Amino acid sequence: MAIVTFSSPLMHKDKAVYAIAGDTKTALALAEENRIPIPFECRDGNCGSCLIEVSYDDPETKKAIMLTDKEKMTLKELGKITAEEIENAEVNDMPPRYRLACQFIARDENVTISFTGTPGGSD
Repeated sequence: MAIVTFSSPLMHKDKAVYAIAGDTKTALALAEENRIPIPFECRDGNCGSCLIEVSYDDPETKKAIMLTDKEKMTLKELGKITAEEIENAEVNDMPPRYRLACQFIARDENVTISFTGTPGGSD
């Protein structure tokens, strides 16, 4: 089981929720279930409105979840991922810091998901 903590200036305080190990719910679906206001438009990895920053409570246990081609393209367009980070994710199983909530699935790891509340994460 994973503990996913959501953090945003839109919320009065951080909120921690459980993600069941083996479940394939995205961070966006988990947020919606728990009334956490991550912005989104397409739910498909195309628009970038659900940009999140993922930090791992124990960086030694990071588990990479494959980036989809759509997610790679969208994150590149937003300037949130480099070619080196993509290679690190694909070759060395080191997940990038920025993801899309509609694509990210928390595995058996505790993470903090931060978001600004502004679509695309811009300030």
